[in-house]
Amino acid sequence: MRQYSGGKMKNIFDLTVEDLEEYFINKGSKKFHALQLFNFLYEKRIKNIEEVTTIKKELLEEIKKDFSFDEIKLVLVEKDKDVSKYLFELYDKEHIEAVLMRHDYGLSVCVSSQVGCNMGCCFCESGRRKKVRNLEVYEMVEELLLIEEETKEKITHVVVMGIGEPFDNYDNLVKFLKIINHPKGLSIGARHITVSTCGIIPKIEEFSNLPLQINLAISLHAPNNKLRSEIMPINKVYPLDELIKAIKKYIEKTNRRVTFEYILLKDINDSKKCALELANLVKGINCYINLIPYNETNNLSFMRSNTVQIMEFYDILKKNNVNVTIRREFGSKISAACGQLRSKKEEL
Repeated sequence: MRQYSGGKMKNIFDLTVEDLEEYFINKGSKKFHALQLFNFLYEKRIKNIEEVTTIKKELLEEIKKDFSFDEIKLVLVEKDKDVSKYLFELYDKEHIEAVLMRHDYGLSVCVSSQVGCNMGCCFCESGRRKKVRNLEVYEMVEELLLIEEETKEKITHVVVMGIGEPFDNYDNLVKFLKIINHPKGLSIGARHITVSTCGIIPKIEEFSNLPLQINLAISLHAPNNKLRSEIMPINKVYPLDELIKAIKKYIEKTNRRVTFEYILLKDINDSKKCALELANLVKGINCYINLIPYNETNNLSFMRSNTVQIMEFYDILKKNNVNVTIRREFGSKISAACGQLRSKKEEL
């Protein structure tokens, strides 16, 4: 029996096609059963192993002994125009969130990668409540499976930008990406998947070697070392100048454009001076800036920049030939801030 530390049985949705091929070979069977099983798991969406009709009953009994089919639980959905926020309960009674957004190009889901986060960004509700543990692969996969089950619709785009720092759960992240990208898995195109990091440089370098054309986004949020270190502790470990070097190296190696995410915080990082510094920082880099109006939360004192400040910041970047967008705002009537729904549930 394959187990997690702590004695928990390995979940069937933890496994990539390659993992299953190895499993079947070790059982003295044929590796093509891996694709057959993937077909039943992700295309037919079976709920138990007895529903598989292309694998011998004896082998199905072995699979049943070796793996669990446990699911995370969907416990709450908050809905607003073109957006739904999902709260899931895990086997250990911890909670995570995912967000579905409806765009003209399809359905995009923002998934969590950890329970809590240790990066400690001052403005982030997820970082306010420290990391409890990494999510297992199956827990990340099932965020998507349960949302598709609830909506009866196909998810077309995925961003790993919810609770947690994805590169702090790197091995599980990569397995998750392989499963959702596989044509017999969730079949989500690599260019429709984005992973966001606050700037863990060694993992950015490792990510550049991943043989999938998945998009990279950097949570930047400040145009200089001093300010970034004040609001994002990770900058003290991986300073901004080193991060920019790593990004340039990543782009040179992958030939892929990088997104810089920049949350606008009132009177913190939204001045004209910050806009000019940011334009200079990204000059010559194949990137675009995604300006994000801040979602305020009762637990943190940071405030959203007003519309005039946001547009002034945007205009300065445009005048300096920076590719820039302002993220469409979702969820004004729900717990919009990342980690806010989890906090409301667990801090009652």
